Amino acid sequence: MITGITGMVGSHLADFLLEHTDWEIFGMCRWRSPLDNVGHLLDRANRKDRLHFINGDLCDYISLVNAVEESRPDFVFHLAAQSYPSTSFTAPIQTLDTNILGTERLLEALRRCPGIDPVIHVCSSSEVFGRVPSEKLPIGEECSFHPASPYAISKTGTDLVGRFHAEAYGQKVLVTRMFTHTGPRRGDVFAESTFAKQIAMIEQGLIPPVVKTGNLHSMRTWADVRDAVRAYYMLVTVNPIPGAYYNIGGSFSCTVDDMLKYLVSISTCRGSISIETEQVRLRPLDADLQVPDTTKFRNHTGWQPEISFEETMQDLLDYWRERVKSGKFFLTR
Repeated sequence: MITGITGMVGSHLADFLLEHTDWEIFGMCRWRSPLDNVGHLLDRANRKDRLHFINGDLCDYISLVNAVEESRPDFVFHLAAQSYPSTSFTAPIQTLDTNILGTERLLEALRRCPGIDPVIHVCSSSEVFGRVPSEKLPIGEECSFHPASPYAISKTGTDLVGRFHAEAYGQKVLVTRMFTHTGPRRGDVFAESTFAKQIAMIEQGLIPPVVKTGNLHSMRTWADVRDAVRAYYMLVTVNPIPGAYYNIGGSFSCTVDDMLKYLVSISTCRGSISIETEQVRLRPLDADLQVPDTTKFRNHTGWQPEISFEETMQDLLDYWRERVKSGKFFLTR
């Protein structure tokens, strides 16, 4: 069972599992969730060809009980969340309810379903570490939490709830703190995706040649979403240890500013694009040093990132080029 199958990560995970396993996949989503990211899978779902969509909402316990009883999973990838840090500043209560209490509701539904004992991946976030002083880099699993947004606070709760269920109830819960990961299907509220979208719109003459930005000084370690979902598969299949928690991330680090400069450099309009900071895009507080130590996970599973930063950014820009050329309208957020 994949919660949040219609998201960027959930849809790529479904792609990976359909290609590399013989598993029956149950994708949980809300009835109102946009299906854009899984449009290429809908024919398969209609034919019940190893893919089944089931309704469920992290804020509705009964729906989770029904989803668990229908799927009776051997493996659970809990990816569903209110996953936008910037949105969490304007909707903190919904963020906390969805991510902390939603995880608790899901784990309780799994715990109380008779006859199943699945391996459960709870997806936390590198945002739990928040504002890390430079002397603590790279960030290891035991680095103290200092969340810098309501979203980060909610993922701190998610992280602790997952580990609690492993220790208190013996559930096979494993927790990941995935650092920045991106690629095709990335939501346009994230920096690199909104930059790619704006560049694609500039190339089509839809907006002036100005990319609007927020904080460009944050340091990030970049990974590709397709490497991330391969890591998640290895997490639950390579000697999974209940209660274990891992930092996962890429191997290439640069500032958001450098990432933007690279995207501009591969644009057909690179000579005419200017950059403009927009106050509304700045967070009240930001996690500005996100560089992971992934030794623990790599040593346990043998996973390594395979897709380069350059390939990821090219694929992200090409994804937005195709969407913009489709004739749809997009906000310049």
